[in-house]
Amino acid sequence: MTHQLKIGQPAPAFILPDGNQNNHSLSDYRGSWLVLFFYPKDLTPGCTAEACQFRDHYADIQANNSQILGINTDNSASHKHFIEKKQLPFSLLSDTNGETCRAYGSLFKLGPIKFSKRHTFIINPDGNIAKIYRKVSPDQHARQIIDDLKSLQERSVRKSGT
Repeated sequence: MTHQLKIGQPAPAFILPDGNQNNHSLSDYRGSWLVLFFYPKDLTPGCTAEACQFRDHYADIQANNSQILGINTDNSASHKHFIEKKQLPFSLLSDTNGETCRAYGSLFKLGPIKFSKRHTFIINPDGNIAKIYRKVSPDQHARQIIDDLKSLQERSVRKSGT
């Protein structure tokens, strides 16, 4: 049974392979902000638009002490092809069994076929969910993420007093 994640909760842990079969885990990104975007399918129009927006704003995302990962239920070979074809500078992770998508409330099943819903999560350096996007406009999402990263980080600094 899936429960809906809330801001402030620990992000569900994962270990998933990228297009080169290298495993990535949530703990690998501890200490920096992480943009975790779930998307339905490699090389489809909306998903390509979203990924290319993140590609085009990648330097701005990194400038905000942030990393970005995409996750869906496609296999690693599909991700490798997508990354090469669209020159994506970030990893796409393969969740073929849908367990990570399910843990994030981002799994959609159509009979035997599993897809990721288009959701994004910003995870803070402590591994907690800082922002959730359940309605995503693929062609404007990257700019919104950058603005929200800045705002979240400013609030985090004010809270810590540093």
